[in-house]
Amino acid sequence: MTEQNAAGSRWTDLERPPLNTTALRRGLIVPGRLWTSLDVVTATGSTNSDLAARAGTLPEGAVLVAEEQTRGRGRLDRAWSAPARSGLFLSVLLRPGPDVPVERWGWLPLLTGVAVATAVARAAGVDTALKWPNDLLVTVGGAAGKEERKAGGILAERAGDDAVVVGIGLNVSLTESELPVPGAGSLALANAVSLDRDPLLRAVLRGLERWYGAWRDAGGDPAASGLQEAYVAGCATLGRAVRVELPGERQLVGDAVAIDGDGRLVVATEGGGRESVGAGDVVHVRAG
Repeated sequence: MTEQNAAGSRWTDLERPPLNTTALRRGLIVPGRLWTSLDVVTATGSTNSDLAARAGTLPEGAVLVAEEQTRGRGRLDRAWSAPARSGLFLSVLLRPGPDVPVERWGWLPLLTGVAVATAVARAAGVDTALKWPNDLLVTVGGAAGKEERKAGGILAERAGDDAVVVGIGLNVSLTESELPVPGAGSLALANAVSLDRDPLLRAVLRGLERWYGAWRDAGGDPAASGLQEAYVAGCATLGRAVRVELPGERQLVGDAVAIDGDGRLVVATEGGGRESVGAGDVVHVRAG
């Protein structure tokens, strides 16, 4: 279905209707709650870049959603792209201070991962797992063989001295032929019971508000807020042999054994040593 033969309609693909902005605002923007504005744009390069550029003029709780991202970014500046209306591509503006010390802000992408994973399970009926630090994994395949694939990612970036922009990208209805890279996944490929993006977005933002509120009320303490326990419970990286690609082209090989109080991955190396990793690209060497 093309734009031309869809004259008079804003839908170019009946299987992928646009988000209902009015209903989303009505359900999510409540005085005294976290979300203060919600804008949906047809297309943009990067919601993170757009929201960060406006951070100085917006209150906490601004939400920017794009029906299509043309220059979406993941960790290490990797590209993230997908067909229009095939997923959720959004960024939120958070200001954790002064309640939360800056050194605890590193928990925000992990917190977001917990919120997204919970929302996907509830709204789409898909079991998910978290790959440290910020990837959402789903299981794709049937009797012939199953494999874990990345269906979503999270990118948190500072925006000035007092704000953080957290971006979320989630593949919802992508087919095998539409995947941006081989080995990626989507909720559709994981046999989701629903691909309706409206309730899924509401679930993501409500879950994020709930976890963010508990974490901030606890002064960013991951143990007191229950965040550390929840992340560990859903983390597929723990208990596996891993290879971590570190800055400076260094590699760390060992077993992922814990998530420490700073959100770092603790790797047990040969010889009995342990090293905590705050940033790196993790490869699961064997299935858990």
